[in-house]
Amino acid sequence: MAKESASSLTEAVGLDALGAAIAPARAGGLPPVHLWNPPFCGDLDMRIARDGTWFHEGSPIGRPALVKLFSSILRQDPDGTMLVTPHEKVRITVEDAPFLAVEMAVEDGSLPVLRFRTNVDEWVTVDAEHPLRFVPGAADGLKPYLHVRAGLEALVKRALFIDLADRGETRTVDGVAMFGVSSSGLFFPMVPGSSLEGLM
Repeated sequence: MAKESASSLTEAVGLDALGAAIAPARAGGLPPVHLWNPPFCGDLDMRIARDGTWFHEGSPIGRPALVKLFSSILRQDPDGTMLVTPHEKVRITVEDAPFLAVEMAVEDGSLPVLRFRTNVDEWVTVDAEHPLRFVPGAADGLKPYLHVRAGLEALVKRALFIDLADRGETRTVDGVAMFGVSSSGLFFPMVPGSSLEGLM
């Protein structure tokens, strides 16, 4: 597809130009990227590292406001993680998860509620629409992920995972004793109760 203007994401190679291209789509809160169906315009030299750092053309993006701007138009498509505007979408590289969960808040009561703050200052409540899932890591034990929105997840930082494990309990799920945590009236299993020794 021919590029339409110098303000397109694929042509706007400078960070300021990229921000200017995205800003109209961002105005007024999180844009409805799930409703947009623009053409795919290729790969952009942008990468989200495992530690949550965003890179553009090999250099870290040091301005949190720009990272928040870019993160607001992320979408997880079957063929990759995209930056999406009403006019085009471009694929970026994500080494693990597009977000990090960096802070946890607990509301204890008859139904405990867990909330996490991401590295772009979004608070997400753990519930049916925003579940926790736990997957085996290659070298560092279990890795917890929180669904943020529309298939995009946050990797829960290791220190917070320790706090999660401290809140864990064992319940029977489909006839199997499972260790996990509860939030918003739901139980999120981590591992079988028999595997607790290797949890961390």
